[in-house]
Amino acid sequence: MMMTEKDLNILNSKKGIEALLRQNRLDTDKAIQNVKYEKRLEKLQEEMLILQQWVAKNNKKVVLLFEGRDAAGKGGAIRRIIQHLPPRAIRVVALPKPNETEIGQWYFQRYINRLPNNGEIVFFDRSWYNRAVVEPVNEFCTKKEYDIFMGQVNEFEKMIQDSGIYLLKLYFSITKKEQERRFKDIISSTIKKWKYSDVDKRALSLWDEYTRYKETMFEKTQKHAPWKVIKANRKTSARITAFEYILKQIPYEVKDIETIRHKTLRSILNE
Repeated sequence: MMMTEKDLNILNSKKGIEALLRQNRLDTDKAIQNVKYEKRLEKLQEEMLILQQWVAKNNKKVVLLFEGRDAAGKGGAIRRIIQHLPPRAIRVVALPKPNETEIGQWYFQRYINRLPNNGEIVFFDRSWYNRAVVEPVNEFCTKKEYDIFMGQVNEFEKMIQDSGIYLLKLYFSITKKEQERRFKDIISSTIKKWKYSDVDKRALSLWDEYTRYKETMFEKTQKHAPWKVIKANRKTSARITAFEYILKQIPYEVKDIETIRHKTLRSILNE
């Protein structure tokens, strides 16, 4: 690609030089793209702080669900979104498998206990939708338990919204080939391989089963809180899309429409 004067200025900036130094092999195009992505991310993070302050000032409550296949990038997106938010004003919930007490409770109970207080934003890194896909695919629940969940979840979400909680549901979608590539990266990494669970080991062989339950979930659970499906093969693009969606959907004051206007990452990188 022929570099413009603007591109040269980006490369000559502090961020541009840092992007070049991080590379194992010199790639000016990639460095320029990384700088543009980081600048876009910073603007959205600033806007997210405005949203958080509005939530706190007005005693609002927000729930953000992040769902998707294993290694789809949910956790990484959450980390970018909360990076500059006051830790006391937010919570990230990533629940382990239920203990004996929780197994005997109504399925939604342990999630209810983690819903936001006034002025708080709660991020669910996986949620009650484990029972819609992961649990039935891996036979962690019975068909009856699955059917009960599917019959109750829409009304459960209506009750959440009727209580004044903003509820957004994001699903990160990746291809089978990309999931396999990410699993290989995780396994080969000395600092990430702990993430590779028994459920992950079965994910590729059970791909079609996951797809079947996922499609049923989309079909049956849109009544009160629609899903936002995010194409996540490119992590940077997925993070920007998730950020923009959240900022658009929550009606906070002093919203900077210019900052959060819809743009694909490709159009950002070509500016």
